[in-house]
Order: sequence, then structure tokens, then C-alpha cells
Amino acid sequence: MAQTDWTTIFGDKATDLEQGDSWHLEFDDSVEPKSPKPGWKEYIRNTGARFRCSKCGRSWPSNRVMVVFHMRLTGRQGVVKVRRFRQNCKKCASAPMQKPKILPENIDILMDNLVKKIRIKCYGERLDGVFRPPQNLDVKSPHEPAHCEACKLGICERNAASNKSFNL
Repeated sequence: MAQTDWTTIFGDKATDLEQGDSWHLEFDDSVEPKSPKPGWKEYIRNTGARFRCSKCGRSWPSNRVMVVFHMRLTGRQGVVKVRRFRQNCKKCASAPMQKPKILPENIDILMDNLVKKIRIKCYGERLDGVFRPPQNLDVKSPHEPAHCEACKLGICERNAASNKSFNL
């Protein structure tokens, strides 16, 4: 899905936030997980996505795709920065890292969960801690940390049961 689809879905869901506040979402590959800048809040979430090697054309699914959101509300203006973590092909030598292609259903789930997290972290609302799980893809091979950007940075969620630890 194109980035504009992410921003459109987020915009639709963000209308539920505080009246008069304006929120926008932007992609930023410089977002550092577990290191939000002062005044920013963080939310890390796992989802399912597909990848395609730009070198050999091989594609693969993964249910271990980390997405990091940094959010801030200043005055009436809210900003969410998004970083989607990449993977590379295990068959190609020196394969480049590829961005995930996240299914529309999982983008919708990510945005629902993100808006709930904004309500908790930026507006101080007391909501239950239940978040919609992503739709899993049919994955035939195990997750390979050597080919996962998030694993290399120490934030990859290799065990689905640990999902709660990323509801920061």
C-alpha cells in the first residue's frame, strides 16, 4: 500500500481524537526505537507483511515486522512519525534491505491501535489495554534474525506471546 493510503486511513481514524486538534502522520526512517526525543511518546507494534527482494525477485511473508511510532501533541497540532523495519533476502549475497508491504487490513489494525495509544499517551484517557492483534500471514519458514533490521537493533519481537511488552 502506498504511503498516502496510510495517511488517509490515519486521518479517518484520527477524527475520533480531541475536537479541534489536527493530527498528521509522516514516514521517518530516522526514528530511533526506544529513544524518543524529549516530549515525544513511543508505541512499538508487530504486524504481518510481505517482502520482495529487489535483487532476485524472491518474495516472502513475515509475521515479525516491527513498526515504531513516535507521537507528540504540541498545542492543537499532533504529529506521528512512523518507521517500518525492513528485512533482506536470505538467498542473495549482500541483498539490500526491503521495506515491508503491509496488508490493508493490518494497516487498518495498526491505525486503530495507534489512535487508542494516542488517546492514552497524549490525552491521558484511561482505556483498557486491549489492542487488536494483526492478521497473521501463512509463514512456512522460521524468522531469521540475521536478515531482520529490527532484530539487529534489538527490538524485534520474536515471540508472539511477548506482544504485551511492546504496548509501551
